[in-house]
Amino acid sequence: MQERSKKILQAIIEQHLLSAEPVGSKTLLVSYDLGVSPATIRNEMAKLEDSGYLMQPHTSSGRIPTDLGYRFFVNDLVDFQNAKQQSHALISKIQNDFKTHKLKKEIQNAVTMLSNYTNNITFATLPDSATFYLGISKMLKKPEFMNDPLTACQVIEVFEKNNQFLKYLQNSEVPEGQIQISIGHENLLEEIKSCSIIVTRYRSNNFIGYIGILGPTRMNYAVNSIVLEEVTNQLNQEI
Repeated sequence: MQERSKKILQAIIEQHLLSAEPVGSKTLLVSYDLGVSPATIRNEMAKLEDSGYLMQPHTSSGRIPTDLGYRFFVNDLVDFQNAKQQSHALISKIQNDFKTHKLKKEIQNAVTMLSNYTNNITFATLPDSATFYLGISKMLKKPEFMNDPLTACQVIEVFEKNNQFLKYLQNSEVPEGQIQISIGHENLLEEIKSCSIIVTRYRSNNFIGYIGILGPTRMNYAVNSIVLEEVTNQLNQEI
């Protein structure tokens, strides 16, 4: 992809993350210094749509990212290292919260903290083959789910059918010590193909469990990954 196309795609996704609305060329001209004409922006947006990175909702002249667009964004445009360097205050707060609450073996408290910092559904698998999760009410307040109750119900049902989600995680083959991001249709469960999942593994004595975040594809992948990584690091130290 050419640099100009990358800049425009990044601007559209960053604006959509903030607004949850389709992004038009006028918004890009006002909010971003792209150094190109309105006609050029419109042409590039059309090319990005033809290539599958953007789509145009029927009710708007603006564009929103597709799963492919988000995947390119995560793989090629998000600077995770820079985001981590810019998140010292957030990381310090997480570390302080662990010291204050003395979490130790209480994985449930870690999931609560994760939910509070990310405003998404957060979950962890437990040694008794159960999945502990929080944040359903936060998910329901997201525009994507407020405007589509059926999709919201499908996501909730996945967690209510505990074994289904547990098996999904167990089959995901996440390497220990790494964070895996699955975007939209990359998820194997049909009911959560409208969502993204950021997941890693934690260790408790002889048990290795999964801990992660589930939310709409319109999420802050960099910050959520940083929060999950730090919570998991602290949890592994405490347990």
